[in-house]
Amino acid sequence: MSKGIKYKLRMSWKRLMAIGGLSFMAFWFCVPDPLFEDPFSLMVLDREGKFVGARIATDEQWRFEMTGPVPEKFVKALVAYEDKRFWRHPGVDIRAVARAMASNIRAGKIVSGGSTLTMQLMRMARKNRVRNITQKLIETVQALRAELRYSKKEIIRMYAAHAPFGGNVVGLEAASWRYFGKPAANLSWAEAATLAVLPNSPALIHPGRNRQALREKRDMLLDRMVAEGVLQREAARLAKLEPIPEKPYRLADAAPHFTSLVGKTHSGQVHTTLDLQLQEAVAMIASGYHKVYAQNEVHNMAVIVSDTETGAVLAYFGNTTDDLKSHENDVDMVQAERSSGSILKPLLYIAALEDGMIMPDQLLPDVPTTIAGYKPENFNRAYEGKVKAREALSRSLNVPAVNLLRDYGVERFHRKLIELGFSSIHFSAEHYGLPLILGGAEVTLWDLAGVYASMGRALDHAYAFGHKYASSDLRPLHYLGIDGYDSSPFLQDEPTFFHYGAIWSVFEAMKEVSRPREDGSWEIFRNARQIHWKTGTSYGFRDAWAIGVTPRFTVGVWVGNADGEGRPGIIGVRAAAPVLFDVFRALPATSAFEPPHDALVEKRICRTSGHPAGSFCADADTMLVSDVFMQVDVCPYHQPVLSDTGREFQYSLSCAGQEETIRYGHFTLDPVSAWYYRKVHPEYADPPPFHPACQDKTFGSAGQQVEIAYPPENAGIYLPVDLDQHVNELVCRATASQAADTLYWYLDNDFLGVTSNFHTQKITPAEGDHMLTVVHPSGDRSTRHFQILSAPGRN
Repeated sequence: MSKGIKYKLRMSWKRLMAIGGLSFMAFWFCVPDPLFEDPFSLMVLDREGKFVGARIATDEQWRFEMTGPVPEKFVKALVAYEDKRFWRHPGVDIRAVARAMASNIRAGKIVSGGSTLTMQLMRMARKNRVRNITQKLIETVQALRAELRYSKKEIIRMYAAHAPFGGNVVGLEAASWRYFGKPAANLSWAEAATLAVLPNSPALIHPGRNRQALREKRDMLLDRMVAEGVLQREAARLAKLEPIPEKPYRLADAAPHFTSLVGKTHSGQVHTTLDLQLQEAVAMIASGYHKVYAQNEVHNMAVIVSDTETGAVLAYFGNTTDDLKSHENDVDMVQAERSSGSILKPLLYIAALEDGMIMPDQLLPDVPTTIAGYKPENFNRAYEGKVKAREALSRSLNVPAVNLLRDYGVERFHRKLIELGFSSIHFSAEHYGLPLILGGAEVTLWDLAGVYASMGRALDHAYAFGHKYASSDLRPLHYLGIDGYDSSPFLQDEPTFFHYGAIWSVFEAMKEVSRPREDGSWEIFRNARQIHWKTGTSYGFRDAWAIGVTPRFTVGVWVGNADGEGRPGIIGVRAAAPVLFDVFRALPATSAFEPPHDALVEKRICRTSGHPAGSFCADADTMLVSDVFMQVDVCPYHQPVLSDTGREFQYSLSCAGQEETIRYGHFTLDPVSAWYYRKVHPEYADPPPFHPACQDKTFGSAGQQVEIAYPPENAGIYLPVDLDQHVNELVCRATASQAADTLYWYLDNDFLGVTSNFHTQKITPAEGDHMLTVVHPSGDRSTRHFQILSAPGRN
């Protein structure tokens, strides 16, 4: 053999090797990996795998992810209908291709393609390109390669997940829910056969149209499965009696706002902590109240129920769903930022208790107050002078809360709210000011439920962690996965966010469930369960809140109008609290929180004032209070009084004389507080007056501490009027035994204000008779009656 021939042979061999190698590479990589990249629809399941709701995929197709095995009934029906030798051929069925070619020649047109399931799968992956010989050859090659990469079960699975089932329904799972309202795992033989024949002609045969043609194809397949020994004859007969679906089912949407919330961050099949049975019960309760509230033009409501221990969401009612778009029912009110009203007050009281500023029953001021021009008022526009902290919280009094916030510090409380997880506190403490505690800031029901659940969780762990604090107790609500609490959390001696004793003290106050008429209702919510709860109402009756906590459940309720319209009935105790308690009645009973004894100490407390008892507190008892360092002084209200045995007069040491005297502690308030306190405590009495023999000649008559210098008694006074018709003020003056003494001014029994050092008070009384009263802290007072006369030129 010549060298030229040898050279040509070598080159030919190399070309063949190169061509063969390239052909092999082309074959090996002809099937993309992954085969499908189509987006899945969101499919939300509850904690037991029950269907909650779904959202269409981004390509506008209903395509549900298959996470379980392909149902055996569908597999057998599909193989019998499309590819009976599927389990034996290598991706191409030569016998089927030969038979198809013979059929096509006889018919003079294409009537059969001889495609296997694997070849059909390749056509789906290539988005169903035009069917011709070239595309058929490509599908054939790809099918052979796919059989080398995937198992037969994987091929069946991909086919079931991506086959077209008519309209915009793709995949077996979506088809099962859309046409039969059930998961594919629960399909009957008739239903499986119906779905098995649909991918072959999804555009021609569609449930709701061509129903007779669909029935004939289904029954033909059932007969074929009987002939092939897949199905018993009697089972096939019974299957044929089942109806063909009329039209696609409307997918269930038990928690539409929750499903949309999950869809913001997830797609495909998502198992959540939601309890579908509880969700439906909560929706029924909320919808019942909504029908009543709508008569008062109150159209929106939100309810959330979470597991206190884990924070898992069990029910999520984001809004009413009456399809009235004008009422903004599509807005998720669990996530909406709304004015907090009084719902943050327990957090302030816990913070103050934790800081040692107050004690649970300590008296707090409840008098007309003006702080830098800000005048808070109680809901009932009444005052009680002094009120116990526990009662001020349970009755949601505004004035004590504002004074407490001023003492605690707006900046400190603002920082605490952010640390607790309130994501809607967008502005500075200076921006909110003291109204922060009365609804000046906006919160979400989501954050609110998370914070209250965190407090309940922390309190319930006092014994679980040996009275150490777990940093992980403070965490937001979660809705994915059924996660238990970490059994080995990071523990520390100092509280992560609140002291056990402070939480327990406030939770005890939150067990009080009666509300006076001024707070909304005389109704008392009686319930055998111990529920720690709080309501709130925003300014203008725009938002009604209720939050309740037990060791097992946390429930939050918001009622109002999404557009912010206020209505008279939007009051926490009237609108939100009834919903709260009906939801708790739908929940299993739960035990009460145990007192965290290691975080509490017994202190001798004055029953009347709530302060540590002093030597003059006659009525004292022991009370469990937080073991933090207390800055509260010994009771300042029980002052020693030297009196006769009948307590008719009091004496000073210098004028006691020969009378038999006793020394006792008298509960004494400042004049302004006493003025309001005695209206609700008629038993309150001023100290006895000084005995006439006890006279201090340096100032007025016996025991006199204050005297009005102007106006004189029974004076007739003209108030000058300027040219612009402005009425000038009357300047009243008083003197005190000591210039630095505080004096309290009243006009016609209405409180005017307080003066110190310089005792003048400007007033503009109306025409007619008036009475001016000035009160000294000792209880001494001076009164003047006068008359405002009509002056010429006064309008």
